[in-house]
Order: sequence, then C-alpha cells, then structure tokens
Amino acid sequence: MNTADQYLKAIYLLQQSENGPVSTGSLADRLDISPASANEMIGKLESQDFVEHEKYKGATLTQEGIIQAREALQTYCIIERFLANVLDVEEFQTEAKELEPVIDELVAERLDTIIDRNPNCPDCFAAEADACCYLNVQSDPSEGTEQSADWVRYKRHRNPMGFSTIITICHM
Repeated sequence: MNTADQYLKAIYLLQQSENGPVSTGSLADRLDISPASANEMIGKLESQDFVEHEKYKGATLTQEGIIQAREALQTYCIIERFLANVLDVEEFQTEAKELEPVIDELVAERLDTIIDRNPNCPDCFAAEADACCYLNVQSDPSEGTEQSADWVRYKRHRNPMGFSTIITICHM
C-alpha cells in the first residue's frame, strides 16, 4: 500500500461518514497533515481519475477510486487484525498506521491466510472507531463498562489472574 492508497482510504471513510464530498480540511485532519498537502494529493489523485474535485465543495471518489480505496481498507484491516489478534500488540492501531504504507499486496495476502478474514471485509470497518469490528481487543472501554453501536459491542472483564479481556460482539 502506498501513500495514495492511504489518502483514498481516508476519503472513502470520510465520504461515508459525511454522506458527500470530502473537504480538504476534513481530509487533512483525518491524516494529520496540512491542508496544502491534502490539496496537492487530491490533485494527483484527480489526474489519475481516482477522485473528482470541485473547488469549495470537496473531493468525491470515482468508481475506480472506490475500488482502490476498498482494497486499501481491506489491507489495513488485515494489518490491524494481525497485529491485534495474532501478535497481541497493545498499540496495534498506531503500528498498523506505520506499517500500512510498506505492506505490499503479497505480504497482505499472506497475513490474510493467518487471520481468517471475514467475507464482509472491508465493510466490517467502522470509521468512527477507526477499527475493524472483528478485533479481539479494544482499548476504549474501561473495566466493567459496556459500549455499543450498530456494528459492535465491547465489554471489559477482569479474569482471576487480574488480566483485562475485551469481548467483542459484531453485528453485521
């Protein structure tokens, strides 16, 4: 996955949550970059026919852009789930974002064989939580609390050894 894929993935997720064109400012905030950098990449993506950009309205993915963005999101889900569910990396989201630009298609395919990806992927990804709902861990809920949304519910339990466990229930 390359930097362009990260932008496409971000536009895709923002486009879903905003139900329309994505502003340069929203994209810059999501990727923690300057609006000028976001605008520059939008121009590059537009020249490759991945994005349509209308000044003062925002960017919208083309059909080809949507396909590429969904592939990028699927790869990100694979990385995230591998780090969280297989390697039990506590800061899996931070690590996944750092690994995302350097994991190529072949490595993602091989990781995919290990995680037993759900056929709903990448529709299992919730932009609000910035996570796949098939993760075995979640850091947000505090002990004994339960959080729920349309797509997933978490509950933190402490086992007899004193270790916290998150139970994740997906609703698809």
